[in-house]
Amino acid sequence: MKIEFFKYQGTGNDFILLDNRTNLYDNLTPQHVHHLCDRHFGIGADGLMLLNEKEGYDFEMVYYNSDGRESTMCGNGGRCIVRFAYDLGIVLTGYRFLATDGPHKASFDERNWIQLQMKDVHNLDRRYSDFIVDTGSPHYIKFVTDVMERDVVTEGRKIRNSKDFEEEGINVNFVEQNDDWITVRTYERGVENETLSCGTGVTASALVSAHNDLGFNRVEVRTKGGHLAVEFDKVGEEHFKHIYLCGPATFVFKGETEIKVNSLVSR
Repeated sequence: MKIEFFKYQGTGNDFILLDNRTNLYDNLTPQHVHHLCDRHFGIGADGLMLLNEKEGYDFEMVYYNSDGRESTMCGNGGRCIVRFAYDLGIVLTGYRFLATDGPHKASFDERNWIQLQMKDVHNLDRRYSDFIVDTGSPHYIKFVTDVMERDVVTEGRKIRNSKDFEEEGINVNFVEQNDDWITVRTYERGVENETLSCGTGVTASALVSAHNDLGFNRVEVRTKGGHLAVEFDKVGEEHFKHIYLCGPATFVFKGETEIKVNSLVSR
């Protein structure tokens, strides 16, 4: 099977994008996806997305983790697939697409950043001094004072594989608060490693860091892969609406690869 692929990244979170509007890639298996995402024997990426036709929407986003399994919403991936749609010629003032957690809206701002509307959040699950938040994907939020010195892989893997989360897995975020921003590092399930940025994790971390009791909030976020911002309305103690993940999405390169039954040959 010959595959024409496109590589995009959002603050260092990188993805393989496939134009599947003609259903050309419907027969991709988890093994194929895993091979394509492998950084030594494939193209290399944190995940893979299909852009599908979907009646009533501008497109559908189908997301796979690098382990080959279809997964939940990816915020950085959502911004990248909007940029991909634009580059394919789907040029609109605003986008409405369907993902696994429901409909999303997106648009470009004056900096050419993409503003991606995320799902509303209705509660924050407190675990002692930590939090669990579902922003389209489940996230564990742990506040620390030395985030850049933490062993995120070891500590994150321990929480992700703990008794409460070992079956479904959970993404683990370590968050340091400053006066004007937060810094976030994330261990991602499915990748089973730290990524340079995680959009749904950044969103979850910003919500639990809300600095106003009620009303509009904008939280600036730093990750190892770059700068993001999260805007939202806090309408109750644990209720958040009009949540937007704002940040860049960048085309990296494109190419062709051929998948065979037992091998992956790139060119």
